[in-house]
Amino acid sequence: MLINEPSPSRPRIERLWQRDLPARLLPAWMGLAAAAGFYRVGVSARHLYWKLMSRRAPVLTVSVGNLTVGGTGKTPFTVFLARRLQSHGLRVGIVSRGYRRARSKARAELIADGGTLKVSPEEAGDEPAMMAKSFTGPIAVARRRLDGIELLSKLGPLDAVIMDDAFQHVRLNRDVDLVLVSNERGFGNGWMLPAGPMRESLRAVGRADAIVVMSSGTGASAIRPSQMKKLTARNVLHASVRPRALVVIDNGAWRETPLGLGGRRVLAVSGLADPSAFYAMLRELDADLIGVLEYPDHHAYTNADRQAVMNAMRDTDLVVTTEKDLVKLERFPFPRDSLYALKLEVTMDAADTRVLDELIMGRMTAPRAADA
Repeated sequence: MLINEPSPSRPRIERLWQRDLPARLLPAWMGLAAAAGFYRVGVSARHLYWKLMSRRAPVLTVSVGNLTVGGTGKTPFTVFLARRLQSHGLRVGIVSRGYRRARSKARAELIADGGTLKVSPEEAGDEPAMMAKSFTGPIAVARRRLDGIELLSKLGPLDAVIMDDAFQHVRLNRDVDLVLVSNERGFGNGWMLPAGPMRESLRAVGRADAIVVMSSGTGASAIRPSQMKKLTARNVLHASVRPRALVVIDNGAWRETPLGLGGRRVLAVSGLADPSAFYAMLRELDADLIGVLEYPDHHAYTNADRQAVMNAMRDTDLVVTTEKDLVKLERFPFPRDSLYALKLEVTMDAADTRVLDELIMGRMTAPRAADA
């Protein structure tokens, strides 16, 4: 949908997740609150079942996940962590579910290795395909993460596997559990789905080895003091996810260019659950954001979408999208140097990276064996 100004609208149900809900919306929310009770019971029963039936992988596993729906920077952080472990000389792989990828009969698929995507973004899923652009190790997709780990293990020795978006995947025991929390989004109204954005209650942080508060620098913290107090029962680390460069397609490859958006007329194109942080970053870079095209999260772009972008970009200097969207848009023909993506980078200060390193490396020295 083309609009002149970034829309604050998100899926309608999210309008009912406000902390101070208007009285006129309370009747609708009450129905969701009742459903949330059943959801909570179902989640508890599922966790109990998999706690009894869970298995352990033969390699060190690190889970990167969250407690809420919507973006918290899991995928950029997964790449950051994988590359950091590689810098310590470790052989690292990534396993992702490959959310909304094309169906496959295979239990697990190797979608990338050596920085080369071996399948289409539709077959890989947009987030695994995006990771393949920045990570040189093997990446597998599998609904059951253990299948993905077993596939990667057959390729050669591995020291560690990072599981993207796996905090709720309790059927597999993991050695390190990291939970990411968006500083700007927080936990919404604190209710579980569908009455709020929570996949699990805040008490679930008790399973985590560390909490990583992710800041995009685009607004004040939405984490309430009472919630932060519960988080500090675990290790609390801080990280930032900020623009590092622009990415442009050059002879089929991605090439980074400086963040030169000051005063330039920009059309923003994205398929995100909540694009507000994306828009805020563009404005912080002094882009003249003259219009946006918003699509649903994980949107599969079509020729009609490409034509809509072409029509909308006529009075602009360039189109800026996200890395997750560029992996799906790059197959379409666009004028040279007209389509760019905002390249994000995760950073942590020295003290927090030291704590993170010690946490993971300490688990690597512990004796371990795969479950039978």
